[in-house]
Amino acid sequence: MPDIKFLELLSKDYPNIKAATAEIINLSAILALPKGTEYFLSDLHGEHEAFIHMLKSASGTIKTKIDEHYGGVLGDSDREALAALIYNPQAELKRRKKSEENFDQWCMTVLHRLVTICQSVSTKYTRSKVRRMLPRYLDYAMDELLHADDEENRLHYYNAIIKTIVESGIAEDFIVEMADAISNLAVDHLHIIGDIFDRGAHPDTILDFLMEYHDVDFQWGNHDIVWMGAATGNWACIANILRMNISYNNFDMLEYGYGINLRPLASFAEKVYGDDPCQFFQPHILERNEYDQIEESLAAKMHKAIAICQFKVEGQRIMAHPEYHLENRLILDKIDWEAGTVEIDGSVYALRDTNFPTVDPENPYALTEEEEEVMNALEASILNSEKLQKHIRFLYSHGALYKKVNGNLLYHGCIPMTEDGAFELVEINGEAFQGKALMDYLDSEVRKAYFSPNESGEVGRMGDLMWYLWLGGNSPLFGKAKMTTFERLFIADKAAHKEPTRPYYKLIKERGPCEKILMEFGLSPHRSKILNGHVPVKIKDGESPIKGGGLLYVIDGGISKAYQKQTGIAGYTFIFNSRFMALAQHKPYQPLKPDGTQAFQSPEVKTVEVLPERMMVIDTDQGRELTEQVDNMKRLVEAYRKGILKERY
Repeated sequence: MPDIKFLELLSKDYPNIKAATAEIINLSAILALPKGTEYFLSDLHGEHEAFIHMLKSASGTIKTKIDEHYGGVLGDSDREALAALIYNPQAELKRRKKSEENFDQWCMTVLHRLVTICQSVSTKYTRSKVRRMLPRYLDYAMDELLHADDEENRLHYYNAIIKTIVESGIAEDFIVEMADAISNLAVDHLHIIGDIFDRGAHPDTILDFLMEYHDVDFQWGNHDIVWMGAATGNWACIANILRMNISYNNFDMLEYGYGINLRPLASFAEKVYGDDPCQFFQPHILERNEYDQIEESLAAKMHKAIAICQFKVEGQRIMAHPEYHLENRLILDKIDWEAGTVEIDGSVYALRDTNFPTVDPENPYALTEEEEEVMNALEASILNSEKLQKHIRFLYSHGALYKKVNGNLLYHGCIPMTEDGAFELVEINGEAFQGKALMDYLDSEVRKAYFSPNESGEVGRMGDLMWYLWLGGNSPLFGKAKMTTFERLFIADKAAHKEPTRPYYKLIKERGPCEKILMEFGLSPHRSKILNGHVPVKIKDGESPIKGGGLLYVIDGGISKAYQKQTGIAGYTFIFNSRFMALAQHKPYQPLKPDGTQAFQSPEVKTVEVLPERMMVIDTDQGRELTEQVDNMKRLVEAYRKGILKERY
């Protein structure tokens, strides 16, 4: 046997024929199960409450299960209350402890109901997998409840377990864990197609939640990549993430979530812009800070101060990287200081703010000594943020620029293409790439920039590539000709604010370019789909998330409150189970009311494709891996039977 060394290693875990055969039986049983349900979401943008609700509710699937089992038994209000308990068990328990006359009896009743729903969502899994997904110490009792039948001789045993749970004083913990188990079992695998960060208040909470999640992967978005660049200490990326989050009043996340010390920036801004009202830099208030309630006047000054630092350090990076072709962002040197105007792309615009106390007209991209001190302090704070660095490493370990999974292609922004539909040739680090090769190269270089910068091809400051991917004209994560940050802040004329999209977004309306992209990545247009984020779908303007004749789905529907006026909805979930593919269209999330109740609106779920045959695990990527494992185990059994390897007991 040529692979004897491999079989010897395998024999350490399976030392005899019985052990190896038992594993063959286990793997074969898994292969015969229906495919688990995959959920695809994108552009979370820090909306932690809305996102966690989407996941806990399985985008309405759990309510459907409740209606299936209790539609003819419980009234609407009781079914909605059961759903609320599963979605947010801590809040519902707190409310019920105040409202229920016999709280213990209520606990016994809902435990019976939770067991029924948990049984329903666990049917696609082996008993051993369900057991592994149950909480430690409570797993035995839960496992017994889930697999006890309703025969008369078992009913007493079944009820005794629930009664003991309540009498032991652990009913509340058990209910919380059972609710979590239901949500976890309803979603077998979660795919986040980019943009966890920015705008919303708590991307840190989202990542804390996902680090405990049982099966998740990421396809990096432009808002993720700029944070990944900031985590390397890159000043252009640091200035960008701070400007955006100060502009959205996200001080709790910055200072308390990630421990980024903003005091040096605040002191500098107060000193330099003390008499400047900074009226065009007032923060967008989507949520109020709970702990760090910075006055809006100071936030505006901090916003302006970090924006000027950003334009300066970006100017330095642009001049260091002529191959990035970002000259259109070199604006400070285009200002007519006497006239109060600026020339951009051949047009002259009036500046609505002409107070630039730290800009030297003779050397506009040079930081002042105090600005250097501020940027050094911010860099040190970010590099030493243990929580931020842990989250960034999680994005690396569970993420990539794109992913192929079960025949589908996932990426956040676009595949750069020319007007005639050819793949754009993009120069990076002195080399040119296009299509899949471009994505593979960029993925590799982004990893090197963080983990082994000495091995990367990057010229300049570590993380410059991530900054380019955040806003570059040929970046597959940005997908626009330019980013008009300066223009939006300093120019009133909205004609200067336009950010033209790349040809990709026009091309994908047709089937041909989508087929070309799928084939470029080795996928069949007859069986595969593209799942895409990044550009919010404006349903209220008649836009559709379905492109390319049903080959491509844009699933950015505006989870972020900042987008909901534009989109008219509050996000999408793409659902792929063993029988069909569906698109769930969400309504805005409603937070808890003062009385502890919460209004939930089920999403509109539209089936977009029914599979010709039920998809089993054997038909999936996991199935191919398990089939290979079965073959390896069979070879191990053969080696034992032929005496090539000795069995151990």
